[in-house]
Amino acid sequence: MIRLEDVVVAYDERVILDKVNLTINDGETLAVLGGSGAGKSTILKLIIGLQRPNAGHIWVDDVDITTLTEDEFNRVRQKMGMVFQYSALFDSMSVGENVAFGLRQHTDASEADIQAAVKEKLALVGLPGTEAYMPNELSGGMKKRISLARAIAQNPTIVLYDEPTSGLDPITSGTISRLIRSMQAHLHCTSIVVTHDMESAFYVADRVALLHQGHFVEVAPTEEFKQSKNPLVQQFIHGLDMVTEEDVGGFVK
Repeated sequence: MIRLEDVVVAYDERVILDKVNLTINDGETLAVLGGSGAGKSTILKLIIGLQRPNAGHIWVDDVDITTLTEDEFNRVRQKMGMVFQYSALFDSMSVGENVAFGLRQHTDASEADIQAAVKEKLALVGLPGTEAYMPNELSGGMKKRISLARAIAQNPTIVLYDEPTSGLDPITSGTISRLIRSMQAHLHCTSIVVTHDMESAFYVADRVALLHQGHFVEVAPTEEFKQSKNPLVQQFIHGLDMVTEEDVGGFVK
């Protein structure tokens, strides 16, 4: 479904991604972990076209998106939905208008079909009948769910989540994690979840990847990831003090 080949992102002398290679399989959920500033969100921006790499190639459904014009990329984006870290709802629009935004902008659907889709997606995220609410009337958890409803409004085959549980209490975080699993079952989509939330990552993901200093140092099925002997993985899982370069040995590639 998605493949990164020798992808480089750098700002002057600061290298964020250093010849990164990664494959996300059709229909799987991959959780991407890493410290702040590691480049996790950059990967999502690259895939959805909000940013272009300095070098390398990114394939989506066998299309090299790094070679596309903006108009061509817009057609690829129709397959994608994204849930932003801070929800990114339009404050001047109602909940219903937010969820309908992409349908109105990018499809020829009738108003009746749009309203039916909005109603369906709000029910899927557990917020039926909220079309008339404004974003400032919503809690943080409700905003995340509305953002998810907007992201799936066009039934995407790829859903990208940027810190979906950030800033939420444990109960609401659990609700969001269950919704991510539910969306996977309902849409049969390919999902990438960027998160610091270990519990959420292990709950939603088929595989987990750890990004460290511009490289993926571990990519493994969730249970294998938990048992990894890579000291960087165990440090991240358990919040240990920094390991030394000698400890890391050959794990960083």
